[in-house]
Amino acid sequence: MDYKKTNAPTNTVTQDILDLCEDTGNIYESVAIIAKRANQISVDLKNELSKKLQEFATSNDNLDEVFENREQIEISRYYEKLPKPSLIATQEFREGKVYYRNPSKENEEEEL
Repeated sequence: MDYKKTNAPTNTVTQDILDLCEDTGNIYESVAIIAKRANQISVDLKNELSKKLQEFATSNDNLDEVFENREQIEISRYYEKLPKPSLIATQEFREGKVYYRNPSKENEEEEL
């Protein structure tokens, strides 16, 4: 997914608990789903950033030489300005873009 085109807020926003637990019926389950999705997004963003920054990596092990690459700094700043993974995950959850299932609930329904 392209996280750069998300409409998630860049600052923390107060959420209505009743809206968050509307789909699952349990606020703790909703928060767990959002947390897991935020972890997935965080890993994706970290891998993407690492790949882009590896292009600028040098094999020079001299600590005295500090080489600042303007492109590398701009890429880092761009990723710093993106919304936090938890905000992106919350926005996706509220829009119904997150697929989730609870195997224990599915087993209970089959037994009935």
